[in-house]
Amino acid sequence: MSLDRRPFPADAAHAPLLRLLLAQDGSTTRICEALTGAAVQVVLHHQAATRDVPAAVRDQLGGNAWLERVTSLCADDAVMMDNLSYTRLDAVPKWFLAELERGAAPIGHLLDQLFVKRESVEAPPELRARLWNVVGEIDERASRSYRIVTPDGPLMLIFESFRAAMVRHA
Repeated sequence: MSLDRRPFPADAAHAPLLRLLLAQDGSTTRICEALTGAAVQVVLHHQAATRDVPAAVRDQLGGNAWLERVTSLCADDAVMMDNLSYTRLDAVPKWFLAELERGAAPIGHLLDQLFVKRESVEAPPELRARLWNVVGEIDERASRSYRIVTPDGPLMLIFESFRAAMVRHA
C-alpha cells in the first residue's frame, strides 16, 4: 500500500490545531476518529518483543522486556500520525498484549479499557531516530512523547508525530 505521508503544515493557520494535538492528554486515536468522522486504519510497520531498547525506555518504564511497535494511523490512504511505542511486557494484562499482537486495534482503543494517566516526557534522539528510520519524513516540530502509567506503575512509552492529513480532516 502506498501511503501519503507529509509533514504537518508549518503555516500559521494550522498552528492552533498543532498546539491542541501536542497539549492534549487523552486518546489521539479518538481525535483522529473525530476529525475523520469514522474509524481510522492502523498500518503496522514493525512489531517485535525485544530486550534491545534505548536507555530512555528502561529509565521511563523499568522492566527487562518490551514490545516495540511502529504504526501509522491513516484515513483515505493518508497518514494522520506515525507512532513508536514500547510496552513493558511484565506489566501489561494478557488480553491487552494479545490485542497488540493482533495488530488491528489502535492503542487508544485498548487504553480506554484501563485506568491510565499520560505523562509528558522528553524523547531523546535515539528514540526519535527509531521512528524516523522506519517511516522517514522527520518532523520534530509536530512530535511529542509521553508515558502511560497505570495504578500499578509505568506501562508504555510513546513517541508520535502528527502529519498533514490531520489538517485535511480538520
